[in-house]
Amino acid sequence: MDAALNPVSDIPQRDPATVMRLARLGSFHQSRMSFMRILTRRMKREGWTFSGPVFEIDANGVGHAVYCAHTPDRIYSLIAFAHDLPAEKRSDRVIAEAWDSTFTLFDGVPTEADIDRLRANIPLQEAGRVTESELSVSRANRSVRLWNYMVSCLAKGQQPDPTEVAKVGYLMRTTAVYGSGKLGAADREVIATRPECAAPFQIEMLSVFLTRTYVRDLMQHMANLKGGKRAVTLAPQTARSMGIGNSTGLGMAPFIVNHPMLFNNWIAAREEAIARVRNLAAASAKEVALFVGLLARSVHSAAQWRSDHPIQTAKLQELRQDMAALSAHVAQAELLSDRPWSRLYKWAVSNLGIDAQECLASLMLEPYGDLVDDLADTMAHTQTNTFRINGAMRVARLIGILEDAYGWALDIDWDAKEHCARAWYVSAEKLEPRLGERFEEPIAPFEQPLAPGRDAAALHAALTGWAPDDAIAAFLLTHPEHRHTVRRAQIVAHAPYAEIRDNTISADLLPIDMLRCKLSFFGATHFDPRSDRWVRICMFGNAPYPEDLQSDDADFWPYPTDSVATS
Repeated sequence: MDAALNPVSDIPQRDPATVMRLARLGSFHQSRMSFMRILTRRMKREGWTFSGPVFEIDANGVGHAVYCAHTPDRIYSLIAFAHDLPAEKRSDRVIAEAWDSTFTLFDGVPTEADIDRLRANIPLQEAGRVTESELSVSRANRSVRLWNYMVSCLAKGQQPDPTEVAKVGYLMRTTAVYGSGKLGAADREVIATRPECAAPFQIEMLSVFLTRTYVRDLMQHMANLKGGKRAVTLAPQTARSMGIGNSTGLGMAPFIVNHPMLFNNWIAAREEAIARVRNLAAASAKEVALFVGLLARSVHSAAQWRSDHPIQTAKLQELRQDMAALSAHVAQAELLSDRPWSRLYKWAVSNLGIDAQECLASLMLEPYGDLVDDLADTMAHTQTNTFRINGAMRVARLIGILEDAYGWALDIDWDAKEHCARAWYVSAEKLEPRLGERFEEPIAPFEQPLAPGRDAAALHAALTGWAPDDAIAAFLLTHPEHRHTVRRAQIVAHAPYAEIRDNTISADLLPIDMLRCKLSFFGATHFDPRSDRWVRICMFGNAPYPEDLQSDDADFWPYPTDSVATS
C-alpha cells in the first residue's frame, strides 16, 4: 500500500441503524473479509502444498479418494466417497438420504482402518457416527445435465463449450457442510487455537476448496474411462471457471440471530475496513488502477450473473445500471487526493441503489490488503463472558439501550397480523429451522425466540412503572420471561452490529436477505434465489486449484475476466 493514512481518522464506521437493515444486509457482496479469500490468501502466503495419495474409483463411479492439504504445522485430509446414485434418489433437500458423493475433512492422514470406519458412516451423513478426528461432514449432488455433457464432450475428444458451462457454473453442489461438532465431529474448541482456524469457518471452506478439486478430477476420470484414447483433458481456463454449487435454505437464517456476538464481529470487521479506507487522505496511481480494473471485472460479473427469480431479476437490472453509472463516474472522477474513497462512497449513496453501494464498499478495500487484512483475526468469537447478564444494571440504562438499538421496533403494533404473520419453529422430522404462517398453521406454541424486535418492545413495555434506579436483577425476579431479551440488549450495548434492525416475523420478510448476508461473508457469488426461502450460490468459482495456487492469483479470483466467466 502506497497511500498514507490521514493523521486524524475522523470518518467513523457506518451507523448500525443504516447497516443492519435487512434490505442492506441482503445486498452484501463478497470482500477481502470473506472467509474463502482469507483461506486462499493464507494458503498462498504460508506455502501450503497438496497431494492426492488415493484415488480408487471404478468405472461405475464408485469408490473413494483422499486429498491432503499440508500446512506448516499439520495435515488435513479430505476423504471423498463416490456413489452410483439412482436418479430417483437425487435430491437437494436436507431430508435426502443418499447423495452422489459424501465427504469428511479428517484431522491428519487417515489409515486404512480410518477409511473403513468412515466408509460405513460418512455416506449415511446424519444417520452415521463420526469422532473428533473428523472436522466436518458434507455431501454433494451432480448437476446432471452439465456433468453428462462435459463427460461426453471430453470422452469424444472435444472441449465443452464454455458458454454452456457458464450457464450452470459448477459440476456438483453441496447440500450441507457440517462442522463445529455437528453429527459428532470435533467441536470448534478443538481447533480454535490453530492459526489457520482463527478466522470463522476455515475448516468448512477448506473442505469445499478440496471438494472442488475432487469433482474436477472425478469428472475427468469418468471421461477418460468412457473415451479411452480419444478422451482429452479439460481446458484449464474452463476448469478454473467452475466452482462448487450450494443450495442453502432456512436452516442458515437463524444462525445470525442466535450468534449475536459472532455476527457483530463479522460486520464490525467489514465496517472498520471500510472506515479505514474512507479515511485515507490520498490514493496512489497504482491503487486507483487496481480499483478501476476490478470495477470493470465486477461489471462483467454482473453481466454474467443469472437468476429467474423475480426479486433477484429486478435487483440485477438495477445493479447493472448502477454499475454502469459508477464506471462512468469513476472514468472522470479525481481519485488521487482529498479523501478520494470517502468522496466516491458519498457519491454512491446519493446516486446508486443499495446493491451497488455495497459492491463499491467491497471494491474500495481491494487495493489495501496491508491496511485491512489484519481484521480477519478479529472476526471469530471465543469469549463467553459477554453472555452473562449484568443484574446490577439499572432500569434507566436498559431503557436507554432499548430505545437506541430497538427504537425502530417500539412504535410497531405487534398485535397487527401483518407485523407478526410468521413464526420460526424447529421441524420435528429433521430438527431444522422452519418459517411458518402464524395464523394459518398451528405452530405458535412451538415458536423459537427469533423475533428480537418484538421481544425488545415487550421488554420496554414491561419496564414501565419500574424506578430508573431499580436493578435489572430485581426486575428479572418478577419477569424471568425477559431474560433472553435483557441478555441481547446488554450484548448490543457494546456490540452495536449484533442485532438485525428489522422485523424478522413480518408478512413481508424475505429470509433470503438473511441468507445472502451470511453467504457473502463465506465469499459466495451470483446468488440465485429459488424462492424467498432458499438460494443457490457458487463457491470458489474462478479460484485457483491447489496445483497452481502458488503461481496464480490467490487474491482477486472472485472477479472474473472476459476469458474466465462464472455463473
